[in-house]
Amino acid sequence: MNVALRILTSAVFVAALAASSAWGQQAQTVRLRGTIERVDGSAIIVKADEAGAVTVKLPDKVAVFGVVKATLADVKPGAFIGVGAMPQPDGSQKAIQVMIFAESQRGTGEGHRPWDRPGSTMTNATVDTTVTSVDGQVVMVKYKDGEKKILIAPDAIIRAYVVGSRDELKPGAHIAIGRALKTPDGTYEADRVNVGRDGIVP
Repeated sequence: MNVALRILTSAVFVAALAASSAWGQQAQTVRLRGTIERVDGSAIIVKADEAGAVTVKLPDKVAVFGVVKATLADVKPGAFIGVGAMPQPDGSQKAIQVMIFAESQRGTGEGHRPWDRPGSTMTNATVDTTVTSVDGQVVMVKYKDGEKKILIAPDAIIRAYVVGSRDELKPGAHIAIGRALKTPDGTYEADRVNVGRDGIVP
């Protein structure tokens, strides 16, 4: 399993979440990744990597996104992408992995900031231009407060989010939840779930 991909898949969702729970306390959200063991009504029971078996309650209109393989050809002007990268001496960023957002996700976590990997960055932005170079594809991306030059080399991992459906949340499916709210009874609540397709583990 590619740990970096799993970090990116979750990291591209992380924006400032300042919600309060129904009990007047700061919401405690966690990331959950694992495999669905079974479905119980509106809830899924997940064998989570870190937490063991947990119950996640889902609303009727839970947002489900599939995670699929993509190629450099999909990184084109106008696409909204999330790039985990390492800064280069010339000020550019060398992509480790690229996630292409579905249109309905445009604007998610927009901006440039540190990523989970030491010394790395995360940039969520819109592709402005792309140019082929000897080292790979050079992509200029723009976000609200700036722009970045990103090199996507042949070894970069490229994935895409596609709109999915609740039907994909079935036993055996690999899923990732970027912000699961832990409730007083020990269960979790989530309004968005990513599910891997064709063997991909999100």
